Amino acid sequence: MEPIASLNSAVDAALKEVTLDKRRSDLVRALILLWHDHLEASHVIAQRHEEDADGSYVHAIMHRREPDYSNAKYWFHRTHQHPAYGMLAESAGELLDDDTLLRAALTPRGKWDAVAFVDACEETSSLPDHDPRVRRLQAVQQAEFENLLDYFLRK
Repeated sequence: MEPIASLNSAVDAALKEVTLDKRRSDLVRALILLWHDHLEASHVIAQRHEEDADGSYVHAIMHRREPDYSNAKYWFHRTHQHPAYGMLAESAGELLDDDTLLRAALTPRGKWDAVAFVDACEETSSLPDHDPRVRRLQAVQQAEFENLLDYFLRK
């Protein structure tokens, strides 16, 4: 795990290269800290921005990663139909092309179902990391992070 101080330095340097408001910059930082398993530091930042869908989304991911599945679902409900869900539905559909049941559960009618993803994570939480179902969900989680980061940087 990369230390928080070095991650924060890298994020500070990267954020100097883009023009983002304070809220977006904070959420980018929270997402990167979360990706590197600094859940508490990410949580503190996400809580400062939980009044909107973007902050609720990061907050929800953090609770899913804890894992606190019921709390994650609460926060995902607060995201409503987040604008990044469209990109994620496409990415997940491609990643899950060989798993029609999981693809149908996570992207019904081509729409991302964040709560179904929480359920899938919970259902596989006792499986070893090398299990193919776990690997697929990890790939979807990576796509989720990448899509959300892209969304924060584009908007």
